[in-house]
Amino acid sequence: MDAISNGYNKMLHGMASLAGVAIFSAFVMIVVDVLMRITGLEPFIFILTTVEYILLWFTMLAAPYLLRLKAHVFIDAVTQFLPPKIKYAVAKLVYLLGIIACCIYGYHLVILLIEALQSGELDMRSFEIPIWILFLPMPFCFFMCAIEFVRYLVGIDDMYSQSIEARDNV
Repeated sequence: MDAISNGYNKMLHGMASLAGVAIFSAFVMIVVDVLMRITGLEPFIFILTTVEYILLWFTMLAAPYLLRLKAHVFIDAVTQFLPPKIKYAVAKLVYLLGIIACCIYGYHLVILLIEALQSGELDMRSFEIPIWILFLPMPFCFFMCAIEFVRYLVGIDDMYSQSIEARDNV
């Protein structure tokens, strides 16, 4: 079981690292594009489309890691004033709804990915790319988010407590 957990954690951190490299690459491309425009050069035609794809992939690759670190956006204004027993029940309900939502999205995205693979459809903008490449990380990342919600549901962690890094720095 430890090997599976370690492998999963390495995959989670690898995806976060890949998301970091992707967003840094987008930053560099945007700077190059702006500098080329300022200097009167014709900017590379592929930059805008590539940055759009990077933003999609970055979001999907970073989501499970952000959920693990509790670095995502959530509102606890209501739950902070609830009695502990009700807060516990509400938290479990939120985790269950998160699991259900992620599995529904993941399932439908698997269907879309399969359809895109079968159709061979291309996304034609400044360059052609098979549309399945856009869908590739989505189902996997939604299912990984569902795993993170399961971790919360079974009590491995609590979404409403401090983040792991915040606890380590204290």
